[in-house]
Formats: sequence, structure tokens, C-alpha cells
Amino acid sequence: MGLDEVIITKAIVEEFTQAFLEYSEVDVALVGGGPANLVAAKHLAEKGIKTALFEKKLSVGGGMWGGGMMFPRIVIQEEAKHILDDFGISYREYQEGYYVANSVESVGKLISGATSAGAEFFNLVSAEDVMIRDDDSVCGLVINWTPVSIGGFHVDPLTIKAKVVIDGTGHEAAVCDTVQRKIPTAFNGQKVVGEKPLCAESGERLVVENTKEVYPGLIVTGMAANAFAGSPRMGPVFGGMLLSGEKAAELAISKLK
Repeated sequence: MGLDEVIITKAIVEEFTQAFLEYSEVDVALVGGGPANLVAAKHLAEKGIKTALFEKKLSVGGGMWGGGMMFPRIVIQEEAKHILDDFGISYREYQEGYYVANSVESVGKLISGATSAGAEFFNLVSAEDVMIRDDDSVCGLVINWTPVSIGGFHVDPLTIKAKVVIDGTGHEAAVCDTVQRKIPTAFNGQKVVGEKPLCAESGERLVVENTKEVYPGLIVTGMAANAFAGSPRMGPVFGGMLLSGEKAAELAISKLK
């Protein structure tokens, strides 16, 4: 059978357009495609919650791809091992309480788990602002293609309506930073100051504690949670990140109820 290039083009444009229109209104919009939001996306979608993830880069997976200093291995502690099992990620015990996984396999299976559960992904899309209504709650995102911002083009954005927004943008805490700039009193005087120097023990513990609703309709998770709270970074140990995503999903589910 011969291939018709126009049919190929129409298939891509029609399928994407249909998905984009369908997900212009969602229950939960996740910003950032790192490990925390990948875990959250799977848990949300499995519950039948309409979930869309927006990643500004071409690839999804955040900082997990590179492992530690481009050695493609990551460490997970005992408390988060059940999440590896849930996604079918293989690992081995290095010593008691320390488990090592292949970072490339881990990202691949996190992505597969989230998409197979029904979460829709939109890569190369940046969230440049949020929508806020009269009740002062975040009710959606203002989005544009990432190449538009890179090129400095004056192109107006489009919007996504969402009942809950989850900021999983890593060190930038980009959504929280935007809310802070637009509404200086949003966080009761707290500033998004960025994370403190590396301390794996406290960083891993605090990333879960710091995962919370920081403004009506806005939950922060993963490294963005520590950046928001000014807590330490933790390096290539990812258990806290995975547990943070799990908690973010639980918070969103509770809020939607």
C-alpha cells in the first residue's frame, strides 16, 4: 500500500486538535513532567480524574534521566519502594534501606504508567500565567508553545480551565513564582526563595512535608515544594520525589471531592 503524505498530516493534526479541545477543560492540570508529577498523573487518572500534564521541554522526566552526574542510576529508599513496584520498575537492594534503579527505565515506566492510566501529555507547552476568578482561587492555566517564549515572539496565549493546578516545575517553582509576582500577598508574605544547599536526609523528608495546597486551587509538589519552602535539595535520591507526587494526587482527589 502506498503512503499519502497529506493523510499523515491530517491524521496528526486532527488527532491532536481533538485531544487539545477535549483537554481544554480538566479536573487537574499538572505543570512540569518530572517524577513527582508523573506519579501524581497516574494516581489521578486511575481514579477517573481528567488529568492533563504540560511540559515545557521536548522530553518528559525532569532531572531523573541523568541519574547522578550522568551515571544513569538513581537511589530509592525503603519508604518509596512500593511506588517502584506499582510502576513495574526493576531495582536491586544495594544495602539495607537503599535500592538502586536504572534511571532511564524508571523514567520510561513512569511515563508509560501515567499515559496508560489515561493522563494526557502536552509537551513543548509552557504555562506562562494562571487564571484566577472572583473567589481568588486558581482555576486554570495560560499556556503557549515553548518556542514562542524562546524566540521572544509576540504571540498571545490560550487557556486551560482546571479545578486544581499542581506545580511540579522543579527548582523554578514556576507557577508559584508567577502567582507571587502577580499577587504579592498570595502566600501571606512568604516568598519563593529557592532551595537550600544539599542535605539528602532533611531534603527527602521535607519534600513530602512541603507538598501541600499553598493557595486555593494550587498544590506544589516535588522539588518545587522545597524551592517554595526554602528547604534543602537532595541530589539523585528520588524516594521523596515519588512520595511527594503520591501525596499531591491524594490532596487533589480530596479537594475535588
